[in-house]
Amino acid sequence: MRPDLTDLTAPLRSERLDLPPLAPEHADELAAALADPGLHAFTGGRPATPEEMRARCARLAAGSPDPAEVWGNWVLRLRADGTLTGYVQATVRPEATELAWVVGTPWQGRGLATEAARTLLTHLAATGTTTAVAHIHPDHHASTRVAHALGLHPTPHTQDGEIRWQADLPHP
Repeated sequence: MRPDLTDLTAPLRSERLDLPPLAPEHADELAAALADPGLHAFTGGRPATPEEMRARCARLAAGSPDPAEVWGNWVLRLRADGTLTGYVQATVRPEATELAWVVGTPWQGRGLATEAARTLLTHLAATGTTTAVAHIHPDHHASTRVAHALGLHPTPHTQDGEIRWQADLPHP
């Protein structure tokens, strides 16, 4: 079943977070939230400058150039104080939806990635997504814990040195 992709720009909400769709106006806050070089230990690269983040946010907000996939991207904003702390994203393809999550270093260890990713997964299941995957570096223990909490399981498949985690989602 092909997911209903009409709702990938809907704002989401969890217990502690507002998850508005990512937009170019989030770029400066997002660049600041993700400025720790340690966040790139498993993915490579370096923190984006505000200018680079503006270009990235504009590109992501414009959507996938591939008609066979749809992108959904949401920033994580703490409702208590309005701080932007990271993002979650979904790349929806007919065969599976790939998930990703990033939380800035100052907010790690509070369960925010799990809370946001679970909110996204619940939303995706309601749209008809049936399979979720995430690619996680074998030494990235924090992301492994998030994947476990979401009900994803490691598979024997790897891509660029990362293990494919996967779960079949319940039908709503």
